[in-house]
Amino acid sequence: MKRVLLVVLDSVGAGALPDAQMYGDVGANTLGNIAKAMPLRLPNMNAMGFSHIPNIHLEPLHDAKGAYGKMAEVSPGKDTTTGHWEMAGIQLEKAFPTFPDGFDQELINKFEEAIGTKTLGNYASSGTVILDKLGEEHMRTGYPIVYTSADSVFQIAAHENIIPLEKLYEMCEIARSMLTGRYAVGRVIARPFVGEKSGAFTRTKGRKDFSLEPTGDTILDVLKENGHEVLGVGKIEDIFNHRGLTGSNHAAGNPACIDAIVDFMSKPFDGLCFANLVDTDMVYGHRRDVKGYRDALEYFDGRLPELTSLMGHEDLLIITADHGCDPTFHGTDHTREYVPLLVWYQGIQGLYNLGIRDTFSDVAATISEFFGLKERYAATSFWQNIKEA
Repeated sequence: MKRVLLVVLDSVGAGALPDAQMYGDVGANTLGNIAKAMPLRLPNMNAMGFSHIPNIHLEPLHDAKGAYGKMAEVSPGKDTTTGHWEMAGIQLEKAFPTFPDGFDQELINKFEEAIGTKTLGNYASSGTVILDKLGEEHMRTGYPIVYTSADSVFQIAAHENIIPLEKLYEMCEIARSMLTGRYAVGRVIARPFVGEKSGAFTRTKGRKDFSLEPTGDTILDVLKENGHEVLGVGKIEDIFNHRGLTGSNHAAGNPACIDAIVDFMSKPFDGLCFANLVDTDMVYGHRRDVKGYRDALEYFDGRLPELTSLMGHEDLLIITADHGCDPTFHGTDHTREYVPLLVWYQGIQGLYNLGIRDTFSDVAATISEFFGLKERYAATSFWQNIKEA
């Protein structure tokens, strides 16, 4: 049996991409700016070569053993779906649509008719800010809150005591069916919350994403078709619309997701375990909480030996990210950045520089070659470069 553990540290960018000016993100550097703002201690990842990644302002550990580099996103955009799809082999030619001024009223009218109630909001906002503004009105009227952001999303927020989770999910499914053509956003997101008044509302773990169907075969599809297991952790099942998976644990929050990885890796299987650790993005990046972000990175690093101890000699570990969300940057949105690439397996000798990869799809190409499959996804595998390292 052979296994790949692919861990996506959500939003952990590694410096602005050359086209960052098109997105207003010149100067963004999630890892580097955190490291400049306060001590960032990642001894376990650094022992695999992480601190050698250029421009993240960590002191290199010279006796590290592993492979490191950066990846550039070839697809336009800087959202979760785009990043995950590209690393799974789908490179977009056109970015998912965004609606910084809110959705057309004609669409909102049709949505309200379909769900049988009026809505509140319909503008771009931070999720916590819009709850403070409209949460109490929502509780008085029962109308769900619709909002978007700089990302390609249609979000519906509702108090769990006003609109039960199943009803909220039903509304999201209705929205997903309507959002086609020029309205085909990457994700519809259910945003349940609790609390009694403005300033005291908190979002719950009942979040659920309703993504578009992937537009082509991903490495998940190919692995499954060739008899391998594909196990998703966290919101992976949502991002790929439940496609290409043989098992999933929709754990919420980094501690629970890491527990789910441990559970999967503790058992024998042949294939891929694909995990998203969302807290760096959702809890700390968008809230521009530098210390919280740093602490979440250090928490993952502290549990990394727990994961590597479960890996056999035929297993491969890949750690990367899907975009940036620099907590030191202006605004509250994602940032257009390179993402780090860290690769390790038991017995790897020395340190290998994987350089700057042209596309996130190099991950899909590498996994394909690792399992002896032919697909390369218009990308370049790095497996041959490191398997004898």
